Amino acid sequence: MPDEEIPRDARWAIPLIVLGAVVLAIVWFWDRPTPLGLGLVSVAIAVILALIYLGLSYNGPHSKLYGLKPVTSRMPAVSQPKGHVHFRTKMSWTIGVLLLYFVLANIYLFGVDQATIVDLFASYRSILAGAQGTLMDLGIGPIVTGSIIMQLFTGAKIINLDLTDDQDKGTYQGTQKILVVAMIFVEAIPQVFGYISPSTSVVASLGAASPGNGLLLANVIIIAQLVFGSYLVFLMDEVVSKWGIGSGISLFIAAGVSQQIIQGTLNWIPETPGSAISATNPPSGTIPKTLWFFSHYSASQMASGGWEQVLLRQPNPVVALVGTAAIFFLVAWTESTRIELPLSHAEARGARGRYPLRLIYASNIPVILMSALLANVSIVTILLWSNPALSTFPLLGHNWLVGSYPASAAAAQAMGVSQTQPLTGGAYYLSTPNGLESWLLPILNYGTYGGFLYGHQWWQGLIHVAVYFGAMVGGSILFAKFWISTTNMGPEAVARQIEATGMQIPGFRREPRVLRRVLERYIPVITVISGASVGALAASADLIGTLGNASGTGVLLTVGIIINLYDAMGREQLMEMNPLLRRFLGGEG
Repeated sequence: MPDEEIPRDARWAIPLIVLGAVVLAIVWFWDRPTPLGLGLVSVAIAVILALIYLGLSYNGPHSKLYGLKPVTSRMPAVSQPKGHVHFRTKMSWTIGVLLLYFVLANIYLFGVDQATIVDLFASYRSILAGAQGTLMDLGIGPIVTGSIIMQLFTGAKIINLDLTDDQDKGTYQGTQKILVVAMIFVEAIPQVFGYISPSTSVVASLGAASPGNGLLLANVIIIAQLVFGSYLVFLMDEVVSKWGIGSGISLFIAAGVSQQIIQGTLNWIPETPGSAISATNPPSGTIPKTLWFFSHYSASQMASGGWEQVLLRQPNPVVALVGTAAIFFLVAWTESTRIELPLSHAEARGARGRYPLRLIYASNIPVILMSALLANVSIVTILLWSNPALSTFPLLGHNWLVGSYPASAAAAQAMGVSQTQPLTGGAYYLSTPNGLESWLLPILNYGTYGGFLYGHQWWQGLIHVAVYFGAMVGGSILFAKFWISTTNMGPEAVARQIEATGMQIPGFRREPRVLRRVLERYIPVITVISGASVGALAASADLIGTLGNASGTGVLLTVGIIINLYDAMGREQLMEMNPLLRRFLGGEG
């Protein structure tokens, strides 16, 4: 549908212009920004209202999202390869993008005072594949958040799109790109205005060039870097998906978690760098830490507290090593567990096959989405508690029932926690436990270890564990259902796919409705089991503890990603050796 043919109702422009003027007036009387600040706000409001106009003014037979085509068709994107991409080329692109990711994760933001950064994503770094204070600060957070919103809206039929139709699917993907860009700004701006502080020298230099605007210009420069880095991640994901092997998002998660696991196992640097190694500041890695205690503690000292330090206490106790290994084996087992439906060809007598329904039918996507949702809940509660503007929000602002946090860096250090550790309210009960030390030890010996519960009683610690576990399992089930319905993996879509190949289930008529009824016995049930399994595995790993604080979700995802990447590489090599199979699968034009 060319841009000039998009039918529109231009009457929507007048109320939107009035709305923009009202919003600008409110901003002016509420904050009295400088002319430069007012100009930037005006540009932002104009862009938002323009997008709203494009959607609302569309007057055609399709979804309102078709009205956004003038923007989605012009957004930077990676072109689809026109023919078969050879295996070596795919491997080169995949490795190149991975190396670029590590390079970008070590390029620090210009003009930032690194010593004063408060990491809002501290508990979720492993699954967001980011690096604090660098171009990769936001990681894959905006991409995953945009995907969550689109899935929820599509699953709830708020967005009326048929994802089996090519045009609707293209509109869905284009809208998701716009939403990802919007989420980049939504996640970047609150961080910069309060949690990523520009250095005083940069502010002074910019203030000399533009009096009164030094801090604003410094913040705009930092936001621009975050936007550039985050959109680059989005394009890198597209490169891997179209020109490489697997998914870029999965690749970045696996790379970051693998790095954390290796550091958590082998790192000999103490927990507090620069200080002497001691019983209270042992080496960070599990193996160096264990060897240090064995070489410096006697048998009686080990019995009176050394074993507890080695086995259960942070950083990286032996139980975290065992828990990480257990998750590796459990995920590898569940990935290979499947139900296989027998199939036969309706016309070719003797031709038989099987349709596999894996136990992890919805893959690891539901737990990624649920963890990203909890990460966004954490960020919102931090902003509502400590952000100068949002803390005054009626009812929710600075409300301990929503979530409270340490008042300052000094207060957090005195408590032995980070500034992003929730202390009370809903944020505390939904926060990720940090191994057995954070809940089991206080329950077994509250007098000695009660401080790990941040002023809560032992029974409140149990409620925290139950709420977190229930949220992970329930949320993963919900996202598994949404994922199946939006990716053509439901009973109806699978029935059409089987019917299109000429296959049928022996003993049943070759008809999509019959196939659908058979598949409805299995797919909905296995979808719930799939979501519950990945959610329970991830939550259990968090409760036990993982190496390098990679989080149970991170370890779970990494194992699944490595297995899927290995399978994808095997398929690519198979198609490389068999051109006929490649043409059959549509890999060659």
